[in-house]
Amino acid sequence: MEKRNIKQHVSFTGALHVGFGILGLLGALAVYLSFHFAFSFVEHEPLAQKLLSFLGNTLSLILGFFSILGIVGGFGLFSYKPWARMLVIIVSAINCLNIPIGTAKGIYSIWVLMQPEAIELFEEQS
Repeated sequence: MEKRNIKQHVSFTGALHVGFGILGLLGALAVYLSFHFAFSFVEHEPLAQKLLSFLGNTLSLILGFFSILGIVGGFGLFSYKPWARMLVIIVSAINCLNIPIGTAKGIYSIWVLMQPEAIELFEEQS
């Protein structure tokens, strides 16, 4: 693969992670608001309130955390930072659990970032 071609793949991978990271943050906000909306319907059930509060906060934080990692890693890929390559590989491996779109994005990202030309490109920048 040519160096110019691998740069396009790396840039596209960065854009994918930034774009899906933004969507993930919006999803985290939607989950948070949905659980807190449901919270208002169980005013007289303390156990249900605790459960909805715990689930809403936990799911939102996990989704937001991985979305932020994807955004940070995606922006780092634009600058060919070696740490961003490793971060995106890890996030992509976790994304493979999100069938089917996360799996496709994760496999593509790992494939791009494990190419010998990509490894050379990131080593030149360090």
